[in-house]
Amino acid sequence: MRKIGLFFGSFNPIHTGHLIIANYMANYTGLDEVWLVVSPHNPLKKKGSLINMYDRLEMVNLAIERAENIRSSTIEFSLPQPSYTIDTLIHLREKYPTTDFVLIMGSDNLQSLKKWKNYEIILRDYHIQVYPRPDYPAAPEWTQHPSITLTDTPLMEFSSTFIRNAVKNGKNIRYFVPDSVMAFIENKGLYR
Repeated sequence: MRKIGLFFGSFNPIHTGHLIIANYMANYTGLDEVWLVVSPHNPLKKKGSLINMYDRLEMVNLAIERAENIRSSTIEFSLPQPSYTIDTLIHLREKYPTTDFVLIMGSDNLQSLKKWKNYEIILRDYHIQVYPRPDYPAAPEWTQHPSITLTDTPLMEFSSTFIRNAVKNGKNIRYFVPDSVMAFIENKGLYR
């Protein structure tokens, strides 16, 4: 059975931290591939701050065009919004019955897991690979959970919010995002 890691995100925009996490998960955790699942609307985030989902998808595709075992997924584009992880997982399991899907999430999301729709079913039926986030240590209740693995993914100290604010304030974002993504942001006048 192929093991596919699902790295959900708004990717608003995708940045080097996302790519390092995806690469680590794809190459150091026993996964065969990582899919960057572009979420049209995360129910725990305000929709107004998101740019067009197709622009976010294009930035993801630009960022991973040379990646060997990382690809993008538009699976949530055709599902009802806002996107609930459990609904996407059930849909993927029906579409790819011979694939073992593993969730990839940050320790910040792990802290809010109990707010997720049907989180108990996610924990029962799926494995979760957790990467560290600054100031969000994994709670003891999760560190011993059989469905959760804490990884040694390099710690990323910046976020998409940081990138958006930097662009809005006219700051240089080189190396925070791939050059192709930076050019796309500049050419489309995003986040100004």
